[in-house]
Amino acid sequence: MVSTLGFVVSGLLIGAVFGFALQRGRFCVNSAFREVLFQDFTMLRAYLLAVAVAMICANLIEDMGWLQHADEAGVMVTGTLYRQGFAPFANIIGGFIFGLGIVLAGGCGSGILYRVGEGNLAYVLAVGGFFFGIALTRFGFLKPVYDALTSYQVFVGEDQVPTLYNITGINKWIIIAVIAVPIFFFVFQGKPFQKAKKGYSWSLVGLLVGLIAAVAFWASDHYTGRARGLSFTGPVREFFLGVLFGDSKAAASESKTLLGITMSWSALYVLTVPIGAYLSGKLLNEVKLKVPPADELLKVLLGGFIMGIGAQIGGGCNIGHSLTGVSTLAVSSWVANIFIILGNWTMVYFLLIRPMKDLDV
Repeated sequence: MVSTLGFVVSGLLIGAVFGFALQRGRFCVNSAFREVLFQDFTMLRAYLLAVAVAMICANLIEDMGWLQHADEAGVMVTGTLYRQGFAPFANIIGGFIFGLGIVLAGGCGSGILYRVGEGNLAYVLAVGGFFFGIALTRFGFLKPVYDALTSYQVFVGEDQVPTLYNITGINKWIIIAVIAVPIFFFVFQGKPFQKAKKGYSWSLVGLLVGLIAAVAFWASDHYTGRARGLSFTGPVREFFLGVLFGDSKAAASESKTLLGITMSWSALYVLTVPIGAYLSGKLLNEVKLKVPPADELLKVLLGGFIMGIGAQIGGGCNIGHSLTGVSTLAVSSWVANIFIILGNWTMVYFLLIRPMKDLDV
């Protein structure tokens, strides 16, 4: 009973706190990548700070042996961070497609979820399109494409998942230092100690997102036996499968049956991200029911659908790869993140930059 209570409360609480922080700081990885093209580095600094904090804290938790869970016999064992296998074709193609989709949808996986809590109908459609794209790729007529692209994987040595440190032979903490030091230098150039006029400053939300990501590693390992951390591709799929069919189809060790529905730990925080965002938005007086024009709704729905296809093929979204996966130093997530950025910039060019150039002509 205690483990079930902890399982439920930790999942719901992490989602609510995450949603609250996202809304309070207007944190969105899509914006972080997109605004670079318009010489605005504010959200990029917030994102990179979150990555650096998550990377340092998560790997510290791992190396200190703080990732612990009970095995099937009830014996406490030490876990490790979950690092996704490297499927180069899937990571490259899926990442690029996902990057295209987030621009059309007007938000990344976490961005569309927290904006649901603000009352914008467009993002409800984006989340629906996201799930439909995921399901069509994982179970529907795009499954052969998904299976073909994910079938080829690259390993290091005897079936080891490639990481930045085991493919280079360099100590993990040296790699982390080489990444983190330039990030902190770049972050401090943006005057991180200034207070926001409303909500949280970019530096505070970046710090909070990084810390929440690290806590999610610990909680997911403690309550499910796998330090999966935060992500939204698999969890959104599991949430909707649980609601629609009564079974999230997640591993038994990562699920509990609640009110007749078998739900994964990760699916629980999907439920409360919009709730946390709603609470934050109400306090800031930013919650309002909005129904955009039909063409905007269709564009956002299409963007969510494309996001879902890319996320399922690529093995993750902006949080699963660009934050959580990158912080574990998994090669798969670093490669996918690069192509998410390239996809984002490609769509921004054709959707925003090129039309502006044509108007100048």
